[in-house]
Amino acid sequence: MNKIVQWSEIGPLFRDRMTILFGGFMGVGTPLGIVAALRESGAGKLTLIGNDTAMPDVGVGTLVSSGQVSRVVVSHIGTNPITGKKMIAGELEVDLVPQGTLIERIRCGGSGLGGVLTPTGVGTVVEEGKTKMAVNGREYLLELSLRADVAIIKAKRADRAGNLVYERAARNFNPVIAFAADLVIVEADEIVEIGEIDPDMVMTPAALVDKIVLTQGA
Repeated sequence: MNKIVQWSEIGPLFRDRMTILFGGFMGVGTPLGIVAALRESGAGKLTLIGNDTAMPDVGVGTLVSSGQVSRVVVSHIGTNPITGKKMIAGELEVDLVPQGTLIERIRCGGSGLGGVLTPTGVGTVVEEGKTKMAVNGREYLLELSLRADVAIIKAKRADRAGNLVYERAARNFNPVIAFAADLVIVEADEIVEIGEIDPDMVMTPAALVDKIVLTQGA
């Protein structure tokens, strides 16, 4: 039941061409230590799925800056000029998805569903190349589900089994992405014994978590 691992075990988990879900909103709620381990692993041609690419020297933005990312699926890139420059230069594929649609596509991936019908984007460039259908007289786009090889998560507290608690807004995408990846790696600021977390406070259950590392310096 003990899922705690050493930092030296994290880098070897990554490989080229992986698809990686990450938590965080402009870096808040992103597991910075795991991102650093991923960067140091040298894994390249990665696909990243999350809310945004933060800043050039923050969070997953460092992976974009280092040239290890070939595609991102995000709701915006406005805070990271390097992402924009690489997109314009044809060095990085950027799939912009409305934020609500993005999280629902991930939720569908974690629930075993094929996709979600949404009116968001109908009549705009968002609908290009997508299936459109009418339901009860209203048009919807079919947005396909998203899954990943790995989800990297930041938690405030974890127990040895992998039950997780998040800190305020740092919760953001983290609970949802835990459902939608084959391997879930958590960086926690605090690790406690099983039973020390009030079950009512658990936001991600242990069954979803594979590996836990303690935040360096915590």
